[in-house]
Amino acid sequence: MSESCEFDNNCSSCSQDCADRKTPQDFKKPLNEMSSVDHVIAVVSGKGGVGKSLVTSLMAVISQRRGNRTAIMDADVTGPSIPKTFKVTEKATANDVMIFPVNTKTGIQLMSVNLLLEDETDPVVWRGPVIAGTVEQFWTDVFWDGVNYMFVDMPPGTGDVPLTVFQSIPVDGIIVVASPQELVGMIVEKAVKMANLMNVPVLGIVENMSYFECPECHTRHQIFGESHVDEIAEKFDIKNVARIPVDPKLAAAVDAGMIELFEGDWLDDFADNIEKQLNEKDSAQ
Repeated sequence: MSESCEFDNNCSSCSQDCADRKTPQDFKKPLNEMSSVDHVIAVVSGKGGVGKSLVTSLMAVISQRRGNRTAIMDADVTGPSIPKTFKVTEKATANDVMIFPVNTKTGIQLMSVNLLLEDETDPVVWRGPVIAGTVEQFWTDVFWDGVNYMFVDMPPGTGDVPLTVFQSIPVDGIIVVASPQELVGMIVEKAVKMANLMNVPVLGIVENMSYFECPECHTRHQIFGESHVDEIAEKFDIKNVARIPVDPKLAAAVDAGMIELFEGDWLDDFADNIEKQLNEKDSAQ
């Protein structure tokens, strides 16, 4: 190492190409020996309020309906909403070796900080490193029982937790969630560029609140503005795009914790394409 190193001889924090630099290390953390997870898909957004947790929940429900063993890791530690979406009130348990996730009504394995708090309304007032460490423990210390597809509900932005997930967990790819507003297009680009920087493939983009379809005349209205998702997808050569409408029934299902009973085929082809991409990746390895 260079004697003048500004990073305390920690190559992982340094972008310099000095002569003493070590070969880049693999910072991926292992699961506990009792767990197994085949594929990890992170659901990301550049900003909050675009429906990231909704997309995470819908994708997990679709996966479970197809006969896969499915899990959700709620990495949005300061704003966890997944347990409420599934009406899960049971608390996670643990022994000296591991933490046990809570199963939803249809058997989706779920871990969230709200399952560890005495009161789900208690705020999580933690600094970034503690939050990132908690997410890391959700991967290493939880008993994930033969999971085929794990969906990670990420916090918005490109801060500590996304960086921790991309560095510590073997993420197969990301789903980017957006809304139609033009401003969101710029935010989406930030998320896509971060994934590219971390060498994580983008599996697809979902535009939530894309349109409202009149139940009587079936005319579609773009009440939140003109869609820009195709432009973004073309710019980054992303072929897999889906749109979710503004649907009062879907919103009611979320509020009631009945997301596992949702009806709608908006993400069916999208999910097919993701499974195809991951199968092709498995075959190539």
